[in-house]
Amino acid sequence: MTELRAQGAGLTAMPAVPDDVRLIDLAWNRLTELPARVGELSALEELRLDGNLLTSLPMLPPSLRELHADGNRLTSLPSLPPSLKSLFVYGNALERLPARLGPLRHLAAGGNGLEEVPDQVWRLTGLRSLNLAENRLTHVPGAIGGLSGLRMLDLGHNAIKEIPSEIGKLDLTDYLYLSDNGFTRVPASIGDLRRLAYLNLTDNRLTALPPSIGDMAALKELRLYNNALTGLPPSIGRLAELRELHLQGNHLTSLPALPPSLRVLDLRDNHLSRLPETIGGLTRLVHLDLRNNRLRELPAGLLGMAALEKLDLRWNKLDGDPAELRALEARGCVVLR
Repeated sequence: MTELRAQGAGLTAMPAVPDDVRLIDLAWNRLTELPARVGELSALEELRLDGNLLTSLPMLPPSLRELHADGNRLTSLPSLPPSLKSLFVYGNALERLPARLGPLRHLAAGGNGLEEVPDQVWRLTGLRSLNLAENRLTHVPGAIGGLSGLRMLDLGHNAIKEIPSEIGKLDLTDYLYLSDNGFTRVPASIGDLRRLAYLNLTDNRLTALPPSIGDMAALKELRLYNNALTGLPPSIGRLAELRELHLQGNHLTSLPALPPSLRVLDLRDNHLSRLPETIGGLTRLVHLDLRNNRLRELPAGLLGMAALEKLDLRWNKLDGDPAELRALEARGCVVLR
């Protein structure tokens, strides 16, 4: 396989390449333009241009399967080759995507100025990963439910005010980012994402979670910080694979029984005045952050947390010197108060 690899070489122009080159890697240089010859490289399958100064691209060869152009200054894209499987244009200045996208498997167009995407995006049934974060999107159509091959979805840092119920039709496995949009609810259908491992709903305006959250059987990490949650549904205790639960910056006043599988529990900046005795059942918990709550006392069950290595209680006002804390410190747990 003929390759040209010159990443990070300080280049300001593309060097000469043979006609049969299949891979060109010119990432992290100072290129401001590419020659039209690129479009004549009939064997070229992979073109890596991340981290340059490109504002436009020439016509691309029909053989191209992967285009990596993150972190440039692109304001538009040429027509895309029909064979293209991966399009990475994160962190440019695009205001629109080409209307014809071809049979993409990976699309990363976050960090641009997109206010909408072509309807064809929602018909790419072979798409495996979709990143549209950090744009100006305000709406996601119900047609998103047709992305039957999707495993990873990032729609964070937009202005999406409503999550369509059709999101529950997806077969996501790796992650779902919906952070920093401003929506006030998530649909009950989110519980249908039974193979999803990571869910991020941070920095929105959620006041409650649907009970169906407990149906997400494969969930390992759930991030909910900086919302307006006042409580959690008891069903959250059914998340038998959950390892990390991040709840910082909500309005929680009480807790239900939580999954004993937890390793990390972040409850900083809430309104908790007491902890349930059931917290002692978190025998695998390694890190418990309770900073800036309203705690005056601690449950005796705290001593049941045999794996606890760090307990942060700063900015509470505990009465006296609880014996539970002395016992935890005696066995090696770091206690901050």
